[in-house]
Amino acid sequence: MKMVDVGGKEKTERVAVATAFLRMLPATLECILQGKVEKGDVLAAARLAGVMAAKRTPDLVPLCHPIALSGVEVHLTPVEGGLDIRATVRTVDRTGVEMEALTSACAAALTVYDMCKSVDRGMVMERVQLDHKSGGRSGTWDREGGEAKPSGARKPRKAARKTGR
Repeated sequence: MKMVDVGGKEKTERVAVATAFLRMLPATLECILQGKVEKGDVLAAARLAGVMAAKRTPDLVPLCHPIALSGVEVHLTPVEGGLDIRATVRTVDRTGVEMEALTSACAAALTVYDMCKSVDRGMVMERVQLDHKSGGRSGTWDREGGEAKPSGARKPRKAARKTGR
């Protein structure tokens, strides 16, 4: 194993957006929205946890580069069946921030779970995914309609051929 050497890459603006969905009982969502969770303001704590997690990603993911983040935004939107979580991370650096965005979305969901587990232990974190990345050599990539869709300048790599050796 080795950390990829990004020293020769050019610094460019990079953005990544990751999302997650935290499924819960309607009563749990109602407790959150009415501010009736014993531990306090669930949405504020989850936003803060998402920001902090993005900053600490290299401490959690072994081969992830430490990156100077220029911005982290975490939004939690109540929807039927739970909370939609969206984390947007920005930098001007030599490597992308996909891992920071994914870590942010996960930490926000975990914080909601922690704060509400006394009300609903059956909550499920699901659909954690990268929805967008831009910047760098590979350009822009977007997920549309649940499908991965490259939209950058680089062509997809050809599959490696098996040689039987």
